[in-house]
Amino acid sequence: MMRDIRIALDMMGGDYGPRSTIPAAIRAVDKYPNLHLFLCGHSQSIHTFLNKHNALAHPRLTIVHAEQVVNQDERPDLALRRKPQSSMRKALELVEQEQADACVSSGNTGALLAIARYVLKTLPGIKRPALISALPTYENEKVFLLDLGANIHQCSDTLFQFAVMGSVMATEVEQIESPRVALLNVGSEDIKGSAHLKEAALKLTNCKEINYVGFAEGNEIFSGKADVIVCDGFVGNVALKTIEGVAKLILSKIKALSERSFLSKILAGILLPGIKKLFSKMNPDQYNGASLVGLRGIVVKSHGNASSQAFFSAIKEAVKEAQRQVPHKIKDKVEQVLSDEKK
Repeated sequence: MMRDIRIALDMMGGDYGPRSTIPAAIRAVDKYPNLHLFLCGHSQSIHTFLNKHNALAHPRLTIVHAEQVVNQDERPDLALRRKPQSSMRKALELVEQEQADACVSSGNTGALLAIARYVLKTLPGIKRPALISALPTYENEKVFLLDLGANIHQCSDTLFQFAVMGSVMATEVEQIESPRVALLNVGSEDIKGSAHLKEAALKLTNCKEINYVGFAEGNEIFSGKADVIVCDGFVGNVALKTIEGVAKLILSKIKALSERSFLSKILAGILLPGIKKLFSKMNPDQYNGASLVGLRGIVVKSHGNASSQAFFSAIKEAVKEAQRQVPHKIKDKVEQVLSDEKK
């Protein structure tokens, strides 16, 4: 029998707040009969939106009142010091108190990282947490990319730890037995790249616990060459935003082209359904939910402009990680790797 899963939601985060988080929460409890959600935020606002959706009396939706909200443009240090009663902080504290298995927020990324590190702390042996997300590949598989912006520049030791954590995510979330791990670089040759990338590559080559397959270039992210691709947060964030932007650009150009003439409209009527299906796999709403790994608890970050569908996808990711107890698996793997290094 599947155990109950409890997830705390930051209902006030992101651009839309309860307008997107409430429908997503209702959809989630309808999908998962063993799921209980803590709705953290302004109780009156949550009450109003639940009432609109005829879900006010739902037995698996619990309102947790929070007086404050972390704004999207708020400095992380100020959010940490001045917003102890924020919906984001309340959700993370429920995880720290073991009342919830995971936290999901579409709020300010920097603030979420700062507050999560303060409240939950990092796992033993982990220097820094990282943002990781799964993207589609040519073969309908997934590739995990990290770090997506939690840490701008990193040393070789931290990149090595990111590789370990990414490998665990691929194993536990996608059930890949021996995930192939690569470092994102400007070329595939050993002589290319910065000193810290070369040092990380050497450490991974000598680590028998990681299936390291070498460097990957930017045009190989979707190729299926690796199941996990590791980089620092600056590179990862730029790559992710570029991917999303290119997908939207191509689809908009195709739509514009289809409106130029009567013949193009006919051709578009034939081709567009297939093209839309293809690009729906690149839609951020479908793979939304970057996980903040390396903490003593599960934290899933949704897009700031997340729609109801996108926030629902983030909740699904949190459920999956809670079922697989990902932080415990990362802790065990890190301890095993560190132990092997000392031998």
